[in-house]
Amino acid sequence: MIRFEHVTKRYADGTTAVDDLSFEVAEGELVTLVGPSGCGKTTTMKMVNRLIEPTSGRILVEGEDIAETDPVALRRRIGYVIQQVGLFPHKTVLENTATVPHLLGWQRKKGRERAAELLDLVGLDPSVYADRYPDQLSGGQRQRVGVARALAADPPVLLMDEPFGAVDPVVREHLQTEFLRLQSQVRKTVLFVTHDIEEAVRLGDRIAVYGSGRIEQFDTPAAVLGAPASPYVADFVGADRGLKRLSVTPIEPGDLWQPPVVHLDDPLTKAAARLASDGARWAVVLDDADHLHGWIPADAADAADAAEGAEGAEGTEGAEGAEGAEGTDGTVRDHARRMEAWLPVGAPLKQAFSTMLQHDAGWIAVLDGERFLGVLTPGRLHEALRRSIDADAGGIARGDVNLQTVADT
Repeated sequence: MIRFEHVTKRYADGTTAVDDLSFEVAEGELVTLVGPSGCGKTTTMKMVNRLIEPTSGRILVEGEDIAETDPVALRRRIGYVIQQVGLFPHKTVLENTATVPHLLGWQRKKGRERAAELLDLVGLDPSVYADRYPDQLSGGQRQRVGVARALAADPPVLLMDEPFGAVDPVVREHLQTEFLRLQSQVRKTVLFVTHDIEEAVRLGDRIAVYGSGRIEQFDTPAAVLGAPASPYVADFVGADRGLKRLSVTPIEPGDLWQPPVVHLDDPLTKAAARLASDGARWAVVLDDADHLHGWIPADAADAADAAEGAEGAEGTEGAEGAEGAEGTDGTVRDHARRMEAWLPVGAPLKQAFSTMLQHDAGWIAVLDGERFLGVLTPGRLHEALRRSIDADAGGIARGDVNLQTVADT
């Protein structure tokens, strides 16, 4: 979709902003350009829509050399989002969003309908926000309008220059989450400039780490964090790159431990026997459809089982105890505890670790839809991270990695 072929940008004073740059961005791919100030990442992006002209080399968009394209026409088919947003203060939110469709000659009704559709897509109800003006919006809301405006004419390429840099960290994280959701729906080809390695890692399908006018490494976030190509890259991504890698390493079924499993209507005697046979301190509790309900500790099953046994040993009270064993008092249901610490398979290990801490849990359940797959323990989480790093280093699948030591579950 976007291809740079030996592109160089050199200014009249001899400064080389970009030096012999060659890389390609696939259709529907989100590539983050990350590096310190003055490294050439914004220059790279601005050359795509000809806000800056290269000194030498070629840039192709959809197979077309952009040097042979009218720059105004080119910019109208490339979405552009900047940190300062750049909304027109005298126009409403809806009018701002419909700017490019109107410039392209769309009928007014069609442009406004498209603008309303995009506002809804970025989480701004058009019935509430369409007639407001930019100064009536928060910083985060203005950024959403900026994204909606960039997408309004349905461009194949989206350029984003530190779009979330001017908002506070909480709003920034929320905007990142919303943008990932949006990108999963619209699948634009995106160049995203940032100086924040954590933002680059979270958003990018691939990352271009810039040095001085050159790309030092161009790879997936996991590879950049797990196997930096040079001391410069290792220093830039930080000594805590192992922790950062948690955010780009998904939970896989092979990472999970299979604990004892019981069902809501199982007699407590069966639950106690199962726990005893496995030497386990707890069991996962599922309902009749094998959906996660919670868990039961071994002491609860043993104590309830012993209490029923004592009642059963006392004459008439024993008969009542036997009746209780057939009802809810003698089943797992009344002694099971709810389990709030769970995640879907594929969620990042960072989220798993955060969920463990949030719920003060020694493990979390992992689900595929509503189906229980297994549990992730701290030991298994560590193994999953090690396997991911070794897999990238060896160019093999995570499941093929043989760890020399295995953490206890």
